[in-house]
Amino acid sequence: MIGVDWGTSNLRAYRLAGDGRIAARREAPRGILTIEPGGFPDALRAVVGDWIAAGETRVLLSGMVGSRQGWQEAPYIPCPAGFDTLVERLVRLPFEDAEALLVPGLTCRDRQGVPEVLRGEETEMLGAAASLGGGEATVCLPGSHSKWAQLSGGRVTGFATHMTGEAFSALSGHTILARTLDPRAPHHAGAFARGVARARQGGGLLHHLFGLRAAALFDELGEEEAGSFLSGLLIGHEIAAALEAGVAPPVILVGGSLLTERYAAALDAFGVPSREAPPDAAARGLALIGSALP
Repeated sequence: MIGVDWGTSNLRAYRLAGDGRIAARREAPRGILTIEPGGFPDALRAVVGDWIAAGETRVLLSGMVGSRQGWQEAPYIPCPAGFDTLVERLVRLPFEDAEALLVPGLTCRDRQGVPEVLRGEETEMLGAAASLGGGEATVCLPGSHSKWAQLSGGRVTGFATHMTGEAFSALSGHTILARTLDPRAPHHAGAFARGVARARQGGGLLHHLFGLRAAALFDELGEEEAGSFLSGLLIGHEIAAALEAGVAPPVILVGGSLLTERYAAALDAFGVPSREAPPDAAARGLALIGSALP
């Protein structure tokens, strides 16, 4: 079959063999925000049309393609949810070339009853944790909106979102902190570690943020270090909040190495073991969902 991870910015397509192996892969900068109304079928054909012509009869799609701004809105399924739940609630898309099925997102509520949602990450989480044999696990997907999910028995039992990446972008580009850092500076491991250590101290995030500004004024933090310090500070506060909610180690990190390496270093500072998930977690998840279909 064909598996498609279709997000806001990019489209990743995988031609999957019967055993789940990736036979071929493609990526295009055709995220859902670049698609004109009614243009999703043609956009899909442009990327995988030759695979369909070669004999593939099923396309399984996950991600923001199932959002209100996507091809068709798919429902959010309440947690706990596993592969069986997703298979039962797949949404059939209007596509003449092949059977096209859309994976739904997930929802839960935090301890205070505030709703949470995710779309696309459910496939990556389940794909990354599939090798654990159904035990308890915590999966973290760093990014603009980082996700932390608890899994048990091969099911997502709950999750939480932290706007860490987006907050870093806003703070480093549109506040007084932008005057204290050089956005072109390479990652500074020492400054990052200092930011994580600061996050473990009392005072709260808002107070810690202004401390970055004051440290720069007193020449205690250089422009080449400030961005990494801010990154460590935000990631440190994110991890502290995740630990407060409960984490079953080791934490499985899913994503690009640039971010997962930083999260691994920050988790180590908190004394929490972690490991990086095998690559292509989304493809693995799509393959496992597809293998459960008749």
